[in-house]
Amino acid sequence: MSTTTTQREPELLGQTVVVIGGSSGIGLETARRARAEGARVIVTGRDAGRLQQAAKELDAKTSAFDATDPAALEQFFRELPTSFNHLLMTAGRPYYAPLVEMDFEEVRHVVDSDLLLPLRLARLAIGKVKPGGTLVFVGGTGARRPAVGLSVISALSVGMPALVANLAVELAPIRVNLIAPGFVDTPLSARILGDQLEARRKHLRETLPIRRVVGPADVAALAVHLMINTALTGATYDVDGGQQFVAG
Repeated sequence: MSTTTTQREPELLGQTVVVIGGSSGIGLETARRARAEGARVIVTGRDAGRLQQAAKELDAKTSAFDATDPAALEQFFRELPTSFNHLLMTAGRPYYAPLVEMDFEEVRHVVDSDLLLPLRLARLAIGKVKPGGTLVFVGGTGARRPAVGLSVISALSVGMPALVANLAVELAPIRVNLIAPGFVDTPLSARILGDQLEARRKHLRETLPIRRVVGPADVAALAVHLMINTALTGATYDVDGGQQFVAG
């Protein structure tokens, strides 16, 4: 009895994916997955060394700059050789502080990276992203519950779905979607938590409904699906393993 293996066509074949913040974590994993689906990949980030590694691994074009610098961002878009199909912007570093200890310069930086940057990208996408292509932003679910120290990140977490829904209407037929992860086991998480990282992993494995920790590949799989499925726009997709439904 013979076995027939069905080969499927890569679903992003011939398309171009731009990843803003793609030198590690969710961005790099999304670039890997898009490349596996046949896409050409352009990856940006601040760390030129990590970008060189990504370029070698993915046969990707790279550009090292700070995306929160408006002039650098506009130059990057001007120098893109052609239009492209999809763009992913990863989330910035979260900011936690009670009101009495708040550093308002840091708050301005967080608002710039998590709110103004998506707006700048959306405007620059006009005429660059092909009709039916996507903008995919990464937000979060972790700060939807009120708590001391979460004022800034909570406001951004609950505001992004409204922003994305409006952009989906305004930029149509470009599609705009938001991914809202909870804790994701990335190098950024490791830097933030330091020696508390393993305890956090253990707690999540014991309490999450999925009984495991969410990783970059889980978010990347959703990001690429949003690029492929042309019926999806204006929506927020949680990928947190049920974290928001359990305490802690």
